[in-house]
Amino acid sequence: MEQKRVINFCAGPAKLPQTVLLQAQKEMLSHNDLGFSVLEMSHRSSDFVKILNKTESLLRELLNIPANYKVMFLQGGGSGQFSAVPLNLIGLKEDKCADYLVTGTWSAKAAKEAEKYGKVNIVHPKLDSYTKIPDPGSWTLNPSASYVYYCANETVHGVEYNFTPETNGAVLVSDMSSNFLSRPVDVSKFGLIFAGAQKNVGCAGVTVVIVREDLIGHTLKECPIVLDYKVQAENNSLYNTPPCFSIYIMGLVLEWIKNNGGSAAMETLNKQKSSIIYDIINASKGFFDCPVDVSCRSRMNIPFRVGKKGGDEALEKDFLDGASKRGMISLKGHRSVGGIRASLYNAVTLEDTEALGAYMKEFLKEHQ
Repeated sequence: MEQKRVINFCAGPAKLPQTVLLQAQKEMLSHNDLGFSVLEMSHRSSDFVKILNKTESLLRELLNIPANYKVMFLQGGGSGQFSAVPLNLIGLKEDKCADYLVTGTWSAKAAKEAEKYGKVNIVHPKLDSYTKIPDPGSWTLNPSASYVYYCANETVHGVEYNFTPETNGAVLVSDMSSNFLSRPVDVSKFGLIFAGAQKNVGCAGVTVVIVREDLIGHTLKECPIVLDYKVQAENNSLYNTPPCFSIYIMGLVLEWIKNNGGSAAMETLNKQKSSIIYDIINASKGFFDCPVDVSCRSRMNIPFRVGKKGGDEALEKDFLDGASKRGMISLKGHRSVGGIRASLYNAVTLEDTEALGAYMKEFLKEHQ
C-alpha cells in the first residue's frame, strides 16, 4: 500500500527525491545483491570504496571540477567547516588574517568562530538587518588576508548572492550548503567550497569539501586531525570512519540530478518555483511581505510575513494551521526571525510549489 506523503518545505534536513528514497528502501537489506546493507558495510571494503568513488565521480562531472581540486566527504556539518576553514587556511599568509562578508546568521557564526584562530576583517559597513548584500563598492578588502569568505545563500534570512564576489586575486571561500547544485558554479573561481548535504544533495551527516590542491598543507598546529584537509585528502576521506550511508544517499541524489538535466536544469526549475511564490508576494499589496531586497532574494529559502509589514502573529498561526491541514509542513520561519519560510530545494517539485501558491492565493482572498 502506498504511503501518504506530505509536502515538505523544511529548511533542512529537507525533502529527498522519492525515487532516491525508494531505491534506498529497495537496497536497505541487501545492497547490490550482496546480502547486507550499506549500514553494515565496512568503510575499508571494496564495496564501499566503489560507492565513494562513484559519488565523487558524479560530483566532479556535475560541477566540472578541475583536476587540481580535491573532493572530500567529511563529518561535522557546515559548523565544523566554520572551524576547519581558518584552521587550514588562515595560515596561508603570515598575518593570519581573513576577510569575511557577513550577510546573515551563518556567515556571522563563521566569522565569530574564525576569530579564535586569527584576525577577522568584516569587509563592509555593519548591517542593521540581514536583508541585503552591501554594494561591493563599499567593501574594504585587506591585501594581506589569507582568504575572503562568504555564504552563498543564507537560509535563515533568505539572502542569496547572484554574483561571485571579486577578491582582487585573493583565495575565495564559500559556504554553499543551501544552494549547492541548485545552479551551475565555476569551481575554478574558488579556492574552497563546502556544503552540508542535507538541503539539496542528500541527508544529514556528510559535508562536501572541494579544495584547490595548493591550499592544502598550511594547517595551524592546533588543528584537530579529523579537520586537517591534508590528512583527509591523503586518505581519500577514509582517515576515520566516514558517514557511509549519507555518502551512499548523496550518490543516489547526484545520479537523480544528472538524470534530470544537471545543475542547469535545476536552475531553470528553481527560478520557475521561486517566481511562483515571489509573484504572489509582490501582487499581494503588502499582505504577504518579504523583507529581502529584490536584488538578492533567495531562490532556495523564501521568508515572508503575513497580514502586514512585520507580521500579524495570529494570522501567521492561522496560515500555518491551514497549511498543515492541507498536508504542507515545515513552513514556520526560523525561531530567530519568526514569520513563514518556504524552502524550495531541488527535490521540491513544481507541483508542490504550485500547491503552496494556490493556498497563499486562497488565504489572501479570505483575509484581505
